[in-house]
Amino acid sequence: MRPMLRQRPPRTLVLVGLMGAGKTSIGRRLAARLGLPFVDADQEIERAAGCSIPEFFERYGEPAFREGERRVIARLLDQPLQVLSTGGGAFMDADTRALVRQRAHSIWLRAELDLLVQRTARRGNRPLLKDSDPRETLRKLMELRHPYYAQADITVDSGDRPAEDTVDRVVESLQAYLDNEADTQIPETRSQPAAVQS
Repeated sequence: MRPMLRQRPPRTLVLVGLMGAGKTSIGRRLAARLGLPFVDADQEIERAAGCSIPEFFERYGEPAFREGERRVIARLLDQPLQVLSTGGGAFMDADTRALVRQRAHSIWLRAELDLLVQRTARRGNRPLLKDSDPRETLRKLMELRHPYYAQADITVDSGDRPAEDTVDRVVESLQAYLDNEADTQIPETRSQPAAVQS
C-alpha cells in the first residue's frame, strides 16, 4: 500500500528544483494522492501573459519574466491549499522564497545532472537551454541554484525510478517533517522526551 499523510497538510506544498527534476509529473501525482488541486505556476504565467514562456523570454527578456513570475506565485499562494509546481528559477528570488517560507511548505526535488540532461532533451520549450550546450548550461545552473534550493523545508531525490516511488518518498519525508514540526511546538511545560542516540 502506498504511504499517505496522517493529516491534511496545513499549508500549500510548493515544489522547487531544476527543469527536468519532475516537479510537474511528481506534483500531479502527489496532488492526486493527497486529494488536493495541482497548479503549475508556469501554465498560470502563460495564461496571465497570453503567450508561451519561450515567447515571453524572446519578447521581453528574463528580468520581465521573473517579475511576472513573482507576482503570479504570490497570487497563487493566496489561494486555498494546493500542490504548486514552480519554474526552475522561481526559488532564486528572495521575495518569493520569503513568501513560500511564510505561507507554504517547500519541497526540493533534487536530481543528478545526467538525468536532467536526459529528461530536458525530450522537450524543446526550455528558453535557458536554447542555442547552447544543454549539459553545460544545466551544470552551471546546478552550481548557481542548488544552494538556494537547499533552503527548502524538505529535500527528496528524484532519481531514475517510477514516479510513484518518488511520490512515496515525498509523502514519507513530508510526514516526518510535519511530525518534527509538531514536536517542536509542544509547550515547554510538558515533560521533554529523552534524547535519542543517532
